Amino acid sequence: MPASFMEGQDPGCILSDLFPDFPQDAKVSVEPIRWLDASLVYVGEALPPLGFLLMALPAVDGHNKILADLSDGVLSLAIAEGDSLLLASCYPAPDFTTAQFFIFSAMKSLQLNPEISAVRFRSPLTQEQEMSLYRYFKSVESL
Repeated sequence: MPASFMEGQDPGCILSDLFPDFPQDAKVSVEPIRWLDASLVYVGEALPPLGFLLMALPAVDGHNKILADLSDGVLSLAIAEGDSLLLASCYPAPDFTTAQFFIFSAMKSLQLNPEISAVRFRSPLTQEQEMSLYRYFKSVESL
């Protein structure tokens, strides 16, 4: 959320306002994402994979920046074009095929061409998964 939304606000109250069933005793954490002048608000102590992807985006080379993490049945995906963040979201992905579906759906909706783009994964990929991505992307890399 934009950093200006956080000024003088309790992040737990913000989440309670957005989600009526939000537990009042949940540990809410905030991580500033300075290059976006934004804050990532999340539940728990450990920074979620999406936070790591957002922090890594500015250092990634290339015009189309596609960063992904597939951990614990969740695909975290951050996509930027140059210095503009286009998407930062998480999707339920119990398997790699489902993760690929969400990646390609996001790219299609953003009108990005995978053939001229590199995709970078924070989580490890098997050789089979990497080869599957190579069919579509210019390159497949690890963060």
